Amino acid sequence: MNPYTQKAESVEEWLSLLRALPELMENVTYWHTQPAKPARTVPLPDSVHPQLVQALERKGITHLYTHQAASFQAVAEGSHVVTVTPTASGKTLCYNLPVIQKLLADDSARALYLFPTKALAQDQVAELQELADLMEADIKTHTYDGDTPPTVRQAIRNAGHIVVTNPDMLHSAILPHHTKWVKLFENIRYIIIDELHAYRGVFGSHVANVIRRLKRICRFYGSEPQFLCASATIRNPREHAERLIGERVTLVDDNGAPTGEKHMVFYNPPVVNKQLGIRRSSVLESQKLAALLLKSGIQTIVFARSRVRVEILLTYLQETVKHELGTKTIRGYRGGYLPKLRREIERGLRSGEIRGVVSTNALELGIDIGQLQACVLNGYPGTIASTWQQSGRAGRRQGSSVTFLVASSNPLDQYLIQNPDYFLGRPPEEARIHPDNLLILLDHLKCAAYELPFEEGDKFGEEKLTDLLEFLTDEKVLHKVGSRWYWMEQAFPAHNISLRSAAQENFVIIDQTEGHRVIGEVDRFSAPTLIHEEAIYLHEGVQYQVEKLDYPEKKAYVREVNVDYFTDANLAVELKVLHVDLESMSGPLERQYGEVTVMAKPTIFKKIRLRTHENIGSGPIHLPEEILHTSGYWFSFSEEESAKRSANDMQMALLGLANVLIHLAPLHLMCDPLDIRVVPQVKALHTKRPTIFFYDRYPGGIGLSQRLYEKHDELLEEAQRLIRGCGCLSGCPACVGPIEEVGLLGKDLALSLLEGTRANP
Repeated sequence: MNPYTQKAESVEEWLSLLRALPELMENVTYWHTQPAKPARTVPLPDSVHPQLVQALERKGITHLYTHQAASFQAVAEGSHVVTVTPTASGKTLCYNLPVIQKLLADDSARALYLFPTKALAQDQVAELQELADLMEADIKTHTYDGDTPPTVRQAIRNAGHIVVTNPDMLHSAILPHHTKWVKLFENIRYIIIDELHAYRGVFGSHVANVIRRLKRICRFYGSEPQFLCASATIRNPREHAERLIGERVTLVDDNGAPTGEKHMVFYNPPVVNKQLGIRRSSVLESQKLAALLLKSGIQTIVFARSRVRVEILLTYLQETVKHELGTKTIRGYRGGYLPKLRREIERGLRSGEIRGVVSTNALELGIDIGQLQACVLNGYPGTIASTWQQSGRAGRRQGSSVTFLVASSNPLDQYLIQNPDYFLGRPPEEARIHPDNLLILLDHLKCAAYELPFEEGDKFGEEKLTDLLEFLTDEKVLHKVGSRWYWMEQAFPAHNISLRSAAQENFVIIDQTEGHRVIGEVDRFSAPTLIHEEAIYLHEGVQYQVEKLDYPEKKAYVREVNVDYFTDANLAVELKVLHVDLESMSGPLERQYGEVTVMAKPTIFKKIRLRTHENIGSGPIHLPEEILHTSGYWFSFSEEESAKRSANDMQMALLGLANVLIHLAPLHLMCDPLDIRVVPQVKALHTKRPTIFFYDRYPGGIGLSQRLYEKHDELLEEAQRLIRGCGCLSGCPACVGPIEEVGLLGKDLALSLLEGTRANP
């Protein structure tokens, strides 16, 4: 049988044929097999309400997995709980069971469910409604989001037993209007936070403050709800949950759900130019593997890291398999598709009518799409946690599944594909938040003061509240009467505060193609490189050109275009150290952590052709300098090391090393690669020596560079291993950067700089 032309009876049969194909197997750097695992169950607890037992039995549930039973027990004992198990392990029942149990016993009880996306919220409502119908119980479950009609909103506020919403709606539409939600806040028993790992970085720091406000309002109405949280696997679930909700939690992580045999195949596209270290496109290799699976009758999901890449892969795949499967059985899925279309695709995947889907990480979260048999990851998703989440979308509880991790030329991808033990042998990353970031905290203090006045002795986070309230009083935002602080501005604060950014003023993007409609926003510090005049701005897979940037008014006017290039801007960065908080020696290297000021000025932009990535033009950018006050970590090389090299050689060595480190840093940080930036300096003002600086790309910092300060030795060991292990001759995009950027000696210079200051790992 030929896997290129014939259908396979099973994934196992297809994999055995694949192993016999040398043209594919020579690109496989590692093949990991995770054995199947049977379920571990316990009988339904005697305390479960008879109506609920009956409904579960009608759904075929007569036993609970061990983690479901442990969660139910912990909730019954009054604990706040976080349940952490892999995808498709039945986490939903961990919180639905105690909530419905309480509602059956007490009709006045209420629950609030928080999900990071609307799709997850709608999934949840459907599941809860099904249970309520099976029990023939009058449990009213409603989503409350931007799409909820005004006519329905009052009914939800007065009569909804379960209100399902998202943090943005809670922040801007529920908490500021809590007097309309008296019935909810007086009777709230449970607050459910699903997909806990999604609340990290700036977004998580904001959400932690929204939860502080939520708890404050609950106390005002005399309620003290339990928090029931669920998360995909992260390294620090208990610590993260406790920082997010500000309470001690019980951790449940002993997964009792069954799993089928799982294969994880590490796949590196072949080298097409050894000297320059250029490999065949990961998009083309992903398309080839996905087409093979689909033609063999194996239902497959392909994940890509950007909306544009999703559309390109979808086009290629539909073209490749149209004769065997037609184009309608292969669909795309990403942000920007209308909700009706997304629901249709989800249904098609569950029924098996749709055989393949190409998605961004929009399908990584727990939306119900059934269980597919194969997964192709086009490039490393960015974190170990996300990789397991995406991989977990393939795999029925019985039967085998396979995931292909197809590496791009990015240094991080190349490091992982050549060091699979790093990926397989360590727990996922930590989720980190910094709720007491001063800018974020002040924003939410304003919102909290609008909602309820503050009194002396009130708590809100760990910072000294009196100093901050006095500051807001001086700014004429609050007014103090006796021992109370009252909101005194006319404006409504929550509407002007985005949970997705630490910058207070975002730039709005206005599409002039058909009328003037706002299609998106960009934070202040990204604006100069993303929406300068003549920039190509991508939104929902559509290209727009920026025709005018009104910098004082924070508005970018764009028009839809169809061009074969994208733009990339150069930024001249000057960095100054304001204060050193931590310092230590790591061998001959001095490392420090503290406060820094970053002055960034965009200089020119390049036009880069799609697919070939060749530079086809450039132009100047005329914008003012942006100043960012944040936290940073830096390390300096000794004067002896500096004296060995010319200034030019040192510059190339530092640049090459910085290129590697900025790609490796996300291994230790559960963050977007753009959240942390790097600046190499041949003679830094602060140290007077060659220095590499990292800084958090958010005002005040969110704890990322501090984590890198702690991981300094490990980070440099990994950089040395990656540069040494790369097969190129002089440098390439997979290690220190292309030769045009770091010169012919870039690779050797970066490696000798590292080796001159470190014992070989």
